[in-house]
Amino acid sequence: MVGCRLAGDGGKVAKNAVEVTGMTEVLLAVGTRKGLFIGRRRGGVWKFDESPYFNAQALYSVAVDTRGPTPRLLAGGDSSHWGPSVFHSDDLGRTWAEPAQPAVKFPKDTGASLERVWQLHPAAAEPDVVYAGTEPAALFRSEDRGESFDLVRPLWEHPTRSRWVPGGGGEGLHTVLTDERDRRAVTVAVSTAGVFRTGDGGERWEPSNSGVSAVFLPDPNPEFGQCVHKIAQDAATPDRLYLQNHWGVYRSDDAGAHWTDIGAGLPSTFGFAVAAHPHRGDTAYVFPINADSDRVPADRRCRVFRTADAGRSWEPLSAGLPAEDHYGTVLRDAMCTDDADPAGVYFGNRNGEVFASDDDGDSWRQLASHLPDVLCVRAAVLA
Repeated sequence: MVGCRLAGDGGKVAKNAVEVTGMTEVLLAVGTRKGLFIGRRRGGVWKFDESPYFNAQALYSVAVDTRGPTPRLLAGGDSSHWGPSVFHSDDLGRTWAEPAQPAVKFPKDTGASLERVWQLHPAAAEPDVVYAGTEPAALFRSEDRGESFDLVRPLWEHPTRSRWVPGGGGEGLHTVLTDERDRRAVTVAVSTAGVFRTGDGGERWEPSNSGVSAVFLPDPNPEFGQCVHKIAQDAATPDRLYLQNHWGVYRSDDAGAHWTDIGAGLPSTFGFAVAAHPHRGDTAYVFPINADSDRVPADRRCRVFRTADAGRSWEPLSAGLPAEDHYGTVLRDAMCTDDADPAGVYFGNRNGEVFASDDDGDSWRQLASHLPDVLCVRAAVLA
């Protein structure tokens, strides 16, 4: 493998890797334009539930919360009739509950109304806390595992907000990262306002976009206004972050204070998704797209690219993926990893296809086809 550094060769490895055995169950939640599909793997065999949950609803966000004694699934549904809502399930998706009052709701004095829940994120250091990122771009915090949320007002009232501009898909807060070492540290990304960080639990927020380019603006290096598409956190070095921009792939080694371009070696630096290996440090995955004006896989080839040295080099991963011309775009939350060792890596595309690897991305197999547009995927080892 070109440029690959395995853990046994000196790479740093995070703790809590889950060794997969014949009895291990892995759950995969696939949110689509028309419902949620849930698959389970045991003993190497995948089986999907018979019909989608939330039929005809768009599922832009899903979370698998394994922090408590009972896993909880969270889903951000978007009904064209009833509007957006957050649902939860404590029996792995067999039944779902919706709070009597809207879980996520803008206070009346904001003059805003919820359009969509882009992100559901169980906090790394607080067992009952879940964050929600929304459109209009805002951060909400729950202290009851996602049953009710409160607006984080200091970010909503940030002095730069009046100059935030919606991206092509709307003005969404689509990424939330928390730090298991410090519950007060939260990083978010907004399209198209860029990265913002707090170190005091959300009272003060600072733009953190130094080094990230905004090629579509007169000043390509503004304090804020970048069209950040997704951020992932390194497994072994939490201050190391990987960022997929509208154009450009970047790495930060200081929790987002500064960013360095690591796009050399990729066929294109445009894309939406980025994911980190769950245990192996310096290892991340991207899915390059031809261009913002040509949103198909780079060179029309279905390939995931992996770095094993924090972006100094990249290798294409395509064993088992379609070899012919391919047009399936992977969206920002439609690629993920699970907790297994070796790691499961997953992605879905707008062709309605879902692919999975159970060996860190070395080889792939197709799990589903002809689904509605895949908007998000999340996976976790359950037992």
